[in-house]
Amino acid sequence: MNTYRLSGLLVICCCFLVVSCNTATPEKYFDEAVLNSNMITGIANDGMMSEMEYPSAKLLEGTKDQTTPMTRMEMLQSKIQFVEEALGKLKQLRETKDTKEMLQTSVALHAYVLGIYKTDYLEMAKLYDAGASKDLIQAKAQAIHDKYNARYEELFNKLISLGKSYASANNIKVNWGR
Repeated sequence: MNTYRLSGLLVICCCFLVVSCNTATPEKYFDEAVLNSNMITGIANDGMMSEMEYPSAKLLEGTKDQTTPMTRMEMLQSKIQFVEEALGKLKQLRETKDTKEMLQTSVALHAYVLGIYKTDYLEMAKLYDAGASKDLIQAKAQAIHDKYNARYEELFNKLISLGKSYASANNIKVNWGR
């Protein structure tokens, strides 16, 4: 009989532990779902094209102050890694009544962008790194915009709207830049 009580108590304690480990603050939900979306803005507009045209620099291996431009493929792989990690963190957050729509929208946006990175922008990076003509690159950029911008804007604007409501309801101070 004591074994049953001890087992029952252990099960209850484990349940409380699992629940308490799986809760995040409103700020954490906001940061992961909404704030991280700033890293994927401009996916089908001039923002990403500017990054492709003028890639970031990286330190040369073995030096402290000598840099070289990243290849477009390196830049894109870095972006893919960021979005994959962000998507993983989003999926680990427990949906609540207050966070469900915001999390689902953020997951949808991140997954959408990841798909674009892994297909069309991968092709674009190859074009740039191979020294393709400006006309070919511009045509690809326009095709990406035409194909993806409307859905991207829809998801992004919905997420920002949900984020504003969530931040307001949870007294999270945010400078929306507008």
